[in-house]
Amino acid sequence: MGVSLVKIPLFLLSLIIFGIFEHALAGTTRHYHFEIRHQNVTRLCHTKSMVTVNGQFPGPRIVAREGDRLLIKVTNHVSNNITIHWHGIRQLQSGWADGPAYVTQCPIQRGQSYVYNYTIVGQRGTLWWHAHISWLRSTLYGPLIILPKLNAQYPFAKPHKEVPIVFGEWWNADPEAVITQALQTGGGPNVSDAYTINGLPGPLYNCSDKDTFKLKVKPGKIYLLRLINAALNDELFFSIANHTLTVVEADAVYVKPFATNTILITPGQTTNVLLKTKSHYPNATFLMTARPYASGLGTFDNTTVAGILQYKTPPNTHHSAASLKNLPLLKPILPALNDTSFATKFNNKLRSLASAQFPANVPQKVDTHFFFTVGLGTTPCPQNQTCQGPTNATKFAASVNNVSFIQPTTALLQTHFFGQSNGVYTADFPAKPLIPFNYTGTPPNNTMVSNGTKVVVLPFNTSVELVMQDTSILGAESHPLHLHGFNFFAVGQGFGNFDPNKDPANFNLLDPIERNTVGVPSGGWVAIRFLADNPGVWFMHCHLEVHTSWGLKMAWVVLDGKLPNQKLFPPPADLPKC
Repeated sequence: MGVSLVKIPLFLLSLIIFGIFEHALAGTTRHYHFEIRHQNVTRLCHTKSMVTVNGQFPGPRIVAREGDRLLIKVTNHVSNNITIHWHGIRQLQSGWADGPAYVTQCPIQRGQSYVYNYTIVGQRGTLWWHAHISWLRSTLYGPLIILPKLNAQYPFAKPHKEVPIVFGEWWNADPEAVITQALQTGGGPNVSDAYTINGLPGPLYNCSDKDTFKLKVKPGKIYLLRLINAALNDELFFSIANHTLTVVEADAVYVKPFATNTILITPGQTTNVLLKTKSHYPNATFLMTARPYASGLGTFDNTTVAGILQYKTPPNTHHSAASLKNLPLLKPILPALNDTSFATKFNNKLRSLASAQFPANVPQKVDTHFFFTVGLGTTPCPQNQTCQGPTNATKFAASVNNVSFIQPTTALLQTHFFGQSNGVYTADFPAKPLIPFNYTGTPPNNTMVSNGTKVVVLPFNTSVELVMQDTSILGAESHPLHLHGFNFFAVGQGFGNFDPNKDPANFNLLDPIERNTVGVPSGGWVAIRFLADNPGVWFMHCHLEVHTSWGLKMAWVVLDGKLPNQKLFPPPADLPKC
């Protein structure tokens, strides 16, 4: 027999209603446990012991809803120090859970555990997680999928199925040994042996036929492919033979849909596309392939990872397993390795949805302007040592405004929170290059790279415009820059030297793409805007791991605001110690 609400005392009824309302606002608490262990994995007929999460390569998929709280306990059973970054999560007032080593936390040492505790606020879509120390993200990565709130709809056709597709790399060698050797010699690191789709290199490599990702689809259906570029050092083109992809989301932000045969995705970025399958069972199977877009000079791996798109045969048909194998295998045509024209046109198509429900809140006024050069340079080789940089007397370095970032040995966020920054970092990161030059033209260039742990300090709620200029010190090259703690709007981009008198007139302040990782064009510039409304210390770095290792990184310190919800909480009790 039901209970009449009339008989429930009013104060109790209000408590029940408030409790339900509060629960609806708070979302669900989801618990995950990451065990960091060594696991033997075989690819390309080569078995190696690698660092994994829960014995999986790639690592486990995390699925949550907008508004959920995540408690992810990470326990380290290996000798490597570990941190995990939740790439693209804004971490509002929860900077202790962001994850970059020695920026927001000391690493988790062997035998230690740390609980990453954060709530997903105002975000939904495809993000990912990865290790954020040295080159360990080569094997420690996985999808982080945020579903819309219950009963909320996608702003596009409902898919029949959703499929994560994560691009990665495979090394027969130990990637930690690869970068250690490169840093010692001052030269470029060896490239990987293969690219992978969901950990599998595919049939275009030797001894890899059985290690092929297969996507089995039904005719006349819509599939949502959640694409993630977890590769260490390469932007990638991706295409499926004889099929069109409709881009609907980038970096967990809905975009104005557009159709394309090929997408470009840089390390760190995510892109959701709709794949509409053919209405009838086709007399073929189809390769899906990815290979690099590489605009710079140097040694680039031009190999191709492939998966297979295969149509499921209806039951009781004449197609046997043998006849399926004999179907023609169609291959897509990808742009040329250095097709910057395609890259530019693709990026120009990306626009925020900018609807009433999903507005593009572009900062219209700017409080502070910054101009950062990003690129490669050199530092002198240590005395009595021969290096393998551009000359025997130099080592490769990378920098922002000619400052190559030195990673501290104490976490920046702790030193900031407790007011102990003395001797750890200085707040004098230059707002513009100290020595201007013709960044994309002929010499003389400024190749002098200094070293330091410098930050920019921003008052709470500062609106920032940052122009990032690629330099031609050691060849023009595209750099995917990732900003932690914020989404930003890419309001403009162009080639050559940025002109502060002319270029801002062409900025898009209505529906620019909103994202967390953007490619600084090869031989050009990109302008972004963001509101510094998240207190803490936030890393910004190139997501080409070799450039991060060489120092192309810096940090922003955003001060507390006046209100309680504008202040960073104290550190958790289990925060790892250095």
